[in-house]
Amino acid sequence: MKIAVVGTGYVGLVTGTCLADLGNEVVCVDIDEEKIKSLNKGIIPIYEPGLDGLVANNKKAGRLEFTSDLKKSIKECGVVFICVGTPPKENGEADLSYVENVARAIAEAMDSYKVIVEKSTVPVETGEKVARTIRAYNVHKADFDVVSNPEFLREGSAVNDFMHPDRVVIGCENERSRNVMKELYSPLNAPIIFTDIKSAEIIKHASNSFLAAKISFINAIANICELAGADIEKVSEGMGFDKRIGRSFLNAGIGYGGSCFPKDVDAFVRIAEKFGYDFRLLKAVQEINNAQRDNFMKKIEKALWVVKGKTIGVLGLAFKPNTDDMRLAPSIDIISQLQKEGAKIKAYDPEAMQKAGQIFNGITYCNSPYEAAAGSDALVILTEWKEFKELDLKRIKPLMKHPLIIDGRNIYNPEEMRKEGFVYISIGRKEVL
Repeated sequence: MKIAVVGTGYVGLVTGTCLADLGNEVVCVDIDEEKIKSLNKGIIPIYEPGLDGLVANNKKAGRLEFTSDLKKSIKECGVVFICVGTPPKENGEADLSYVENVARAIAEAMDSYKVIVEKSTVPVETGEKVARTIRAYNVHKADFDVVSNPEFLREGSAVNDFMHPDRVVIGCENERSRNVMKELYSPLNAPIIFTDIKSAEIIKHASNSFLAAKISFINAIANICELAGADIEKVSEGMGFDKRIGRSFLNAGIGYGGSCFPKDVDAFVRIAEKFGYDFRLLKAVQEINNAQRDNFMKKIEKALWVVKGKTIGVLGLAFKPNTDDMRLAPSIDIISQLQKEGAKIKAYDPEAMQKAGQIFNGITYCNSPYEAAAGSDALVILTEWKEFKELDLKRIKPLMKHPLIIDGRNIYNPEEMRKEGFVYISIGRKEVL
């Protein structure tokens, strides 16, 4: 198939590249001409494992191209994916102006039948509004179908998630568009869930909100474990063996961040309100998540007594490992508060330091975790990179002013830290003093 993917952010770039790898002719379109120039030079604007090689291979094979010419791309392609951003407004609602702009542009350019696929995360009823916009500006009176095909790509494993999905959700209203989408995704040999458009739109928000709720739930349990003297890791393990619950997303820590969970939970609360439902459960999820960062700050303050003038080494800046994404990362709140209280920050992250440099002022960026630890009064772990789990603790200890590690991701075993002579403070477990 000939496919146009509008938007070259995380979702658009991964979607377009993977569709090309499945044998389709794909053109990725973006109004940012500098980004298009960079992509045509082989410069990938995001860090996503495996993506750079996949882009290079498919460009070389002639299946993938990048352009800013939306009109030409629409005319030449039978399937058009809308993968533009839907950032949150101040009230938590999704800003759909980019989606509307693309829908209008598609309508004005298309002169033959198109399947228009909303891939961006959008509130329920957006499909209807996209269709209405296209009908209003459909100057050539071309036939079309709107389809909802929500993405379930995790940053850090997005390529694998696309190529080996748990399921593909497709919301459509007729057999014609259903057949097109079935043919498109059949090479994946994955379960395809066909629904109406509204149900598909809700599936996306419901899925992310449920996972966010799972994270906040285990963080609430971690707080109880600290008060009771229990071990959250053992509690999570015991819960996770229950097949009805599962082990994934039961890792206590400093809360979720990134571009999806915070935005999608906010949006789902607002969507529910519009339909007259007070989603108090999700509001509690938000409250617990925000409080978890405050609780972590209190751990740091308690351990250091006086934060002002102290040097704190920070390991991890991205909101999760295997990405350079800093959007709504917990590190932003925690580092900002530490700086406000007068701490000196030395930081290291394998991939996110360049983007972090656009957010923070007054941070010393280091070339290794050992450099970040050197001369520090405490080492604070904010992202669970594999590199940090494999640190040489015997090498770390003499570098620090004090052997104090405050771990927001529970990556170490407390008993092993005690043997190594560290003061070790984590989440939902007894402190090693």
